[in-house]
Amino acid sequence: MKPLVASIALTASLLGSTLQAADVVTIDVYRDPNCGCCEAWIEHLQGNGFSVTDHLEKNMTEVKRQLGVPQELASCHTGVVEGRFIEGHVPAADILNMRKQPSIIGLAVPGMPAGSPGMEMGDRTDAYQVISVDQENTTSVFNSYP
Repeated sequence: MKPLVASIALTASLLGSTLQAADVVTIDVYRDPNCGCCEAWIEHLQGNGFSVTDHLEKNMTEVKRQLGVPQELASCHTGVVEGRFIEGHVPAADILNMRKQPSIIGLAVPGMPAGSPGMEMGDRTDAYQVISVDQENTTSVFNSYP
């Protein structure tokens, strides 16, 4: 019986590993090479199970233009998940929730609010909103943080 139990345990372990690997979300992050908060946001993503490819860019304005990021929603770095833009310090949980909504083409946290992922500054936390952009370029509040 013990070999059968070991075989079942090994199969379950391998199946679990396969399912976990399938759940990994891949994100390309484009950032200025001199930006430290961008590195902190990448660490936030990796800590939440994302696989990150880090691209150092000299002309972030052009990257944002090519990806369709509205100027009024701009921040310091831009990510791409499944062809959709992620602008600024968007929490990992909001990116995961966005994936369930195919009409959304991007999420943004404009500016660089203190307390957002990658912008933790001691005790200071600013209220901020995560803004979604849909296929008609209509913006709406996706999530709010006090």
